[in-house]
Amino acid sequence: MDLGIRGRVALVTGADSGMGLATARLLLAEGARVVLSDKAQGPLDGAAADLPGEHAAIAADLTKPAEVEALAAAARERFGPVSILVNAAGITGPQGVFHELTDAQWMEALDTDFMAAVRICRAIIPGMVEQGWGRVVLFSSEDAMQPYEEELPYCAAKAAVLNLAKGLSKTYSGRGVLVNSVSPAFVATPMTDAMMEKRAAERGTSVDEAIRSFLEEERPHLALRRRGRAEEVAAVVALLCSEISGFTNGANVRVDGGSVATMST
Repeated sequence: MDLGIRGRVALVTGADSGMGLATARLLLAEGARVVLSDKAQGPLDGAAADLPGEHAAIAADLTKPAEVEALAAAARERFGPVSILVNAAGITGPQGVFHELTDAQWMEALDTDFMAAVRICRAIIPGMVEQGWGRVVLFSSEDAMQPYEEELPYCAAKAAVLNLAKGLSKTYSGRGVLVNSVSPAFVATPMTDAMMEKRAAERGTSVDEAIRSFLEEERPHLALRRRGRAEEVAAVVALLCSEISGFTNGANVRVDGGSVATMST
């Protein structure tokens, strides 16, 4: 299927691994010119080394407004105006019982998982408006709709991303810019690898057993009973970035294997 994005310039954050990298790879396969970004240049260069097509790797810390602006400027200088933005950058953030978490811990999660999306959208969307065409996909999470008590800062930040995406979809749709979100659940990425390795160490089990017990105890509604693959999320993101998805705006697509127990977004 031709997604109609050949020659378009895409910026993918959180792109040195996992779902961000898988998305960048798929957009490149569709003929887009892709700027990959993440915090550290070394891992980013390593991730981009074997990618096909026209691409560039530009490090930026999205918690720092000046670096966000520099990233947007560098992307424009390298390939021209960005017309596709995928914000996959994020962290698990602090975990623990609510009343034991400090303001600083809350702000760490909100700054990276929510305000980073605000900053990168603010830097990129005006250029899309000038072009009269744009696609924005923001990564949220199943946690936005089904919060888990041990990671409330992350859950709250991801819920804010959903609200941001919906609000932006109303603000800019009349100017050719469509904004949507995706909400993955328990996808095999370095972040969930670390979670499962920690769980295995704490329980004295194998990582495979840690995954099995996590699904049984913590994600009982995940009907497919496995971790998702980054490529399965990237396929949905690429479709939302495409020319042929021109009637999808303000939507949240749950790529969660059935993990969210309700029908509502």
